[in-house]
Amino acid sequence: MALPEKEIEIKRRIAVLACIMVGVLMVCPYGMHGSSAARVLKGMAGGDALVTGFMIFGFFALAELLWRIVLVAMYVPVSGLPDELLPTCTVVVPAYNEGRQVFLTLESLAKSNYPKDKVQFVAVDDGSLDDTWKWIEHARHTLNRPVLTIRLPRNQGKRHALDAGFRKGMGEVLVTVDSDCLVEPDTLRNLVVPFVFDRNVGGVAGNVRVLNQSDGLIPKMVDVVFVYSFDFMRASQSMVRTVMCTPGALSAYRKSVVMNILDEWIHQQFLGQPANIGEDRAMTNLIIRQGYDVVFQQNARVYTQVPVTYSQLCKMYLRWARSNVRETLAMAGFIFTPFRKGSKLGARINLISDVMKLTKTQVFLGIAWGLILWQPAIFGSGAVMGIVLGSSLSAAIYAWKFGRFSSLLAFAYGFFFFTALSWIKPYALFTVSNSAWLTRTVPQGAPSHAGC
Repeated sequence: MALPEKEIEIKRRIAVLACIMVGVLMVCPYGMHGSSAARVLKGMAGGDALVTGFMIFGFFALAELLWRIVLVAMYVPVSGLPDELLPTCTVVVPAYNEGRQVFLTLESLAKSNYPKDKVQFVAVDDGSLDDTWKWIEHARHTLNRPVLTIRLPRNQGKRHALDAGFRKGMGEVLVTVDSDCLVEPDTLRNLVVPFVFDRNVGGVAGNVRVLNQSDGLIPKMVDVVFVYSFDFMRASQSMVRTVMCTPGALSAYRKSVVMNILDEWIHQQFLGQPANIGEDRAMTNLIIRQGYDVVFQQNARVYTQVPVTYSQLCKMYLRWARSNVRETLAMAGFIFTPFRKGSKLGARINLISDVMKLTKTQVFLGIAWGLILWQPAIFGSGAVMGIVLGSSLSAAIYAWKFGRFSSLLAFAYGFFFFTALSWIKPYALFTVSNSAWLTRTVPQGAPSHAGC
């Protein structure tokens, strides 16, 4: 008897990813133990301990990697539903100084093949200082779907804009779409189906890709990173029902779950100050804390604008890194309690992995840089091999999904990150109290307000 198509796909994924697993298992331990770098370290005072530390850390990282590969091999997104079974939903688009792009975002949403009588679009102008409101009003008057428009009197930050939209929402499901994004016609349908199949699903993360890849090398590299972050990391997290962050670019939440924690979310503070960043990760944490699952829908795609310059990219990553530190601490406060029924192990592994990346990974990265500066000939070659190995999975996933030559950009990004971006997470640890948005543009001569 022929195997179902879904089962064939799962078996094919397992076979392909098993080859990657075998290659990593064969290369990593040999390179760690037998390299000239290891021999140099052994000759140093305390070198044996350092080598042992590197090996233990490496094997723990490898074990997690293999675990995630197996999970990704089994992941399949939930299929679509007929119109009569789809839930009602409210799509909230917050905008600040977005100009014409907010109209393009609303236009792409209006082209969705979601039943007109089951979807509500809400556009919120968060006190923009440019012509954003004009374009929102243009959308209200010209699009073939009704658009409820809200204009906040002053810029208060993305949370307050979303809050205004959520409170006007009439749907069973609340969807957030950033105002610099475009969606596919079936994105909304694919995004909301997990809520119908499983009453315990409280949040769904969409699949984010880069819209402006033609703008330069940085957007092209970031797209490869996004594919790894979503099609690998979030897919593996989804298999244990604990996606760590529902992205602001495209996410969906069960309204009844959101309303339980909306006041806490909007008034969240960090070190006594309003938490103006990390609204997406904070919402995810609060949903998980209530005992609900958060999953990923690979087939719900959104395309977003990303920075094209090094300075803007650093600002975006720095904001994300600070948010990650804050919400990792917040999650640690409940993840080891009986916060939900069923297995909690996967959720706890996700948190431990985040803690390791914020602490031990940064320590070993600092040590690696010190060793390279001390003995560049010996440790430089080891760093090159490590970067190539570390980038190979990202490249393989991109090539497997899209078959593009641009998958080689994963290796370019690996070297770019190591040489130009590896300072961001350590710096974020020491400046975690900073809540500046950093990447929002303000028209020349206009004042900047909180939440920018």
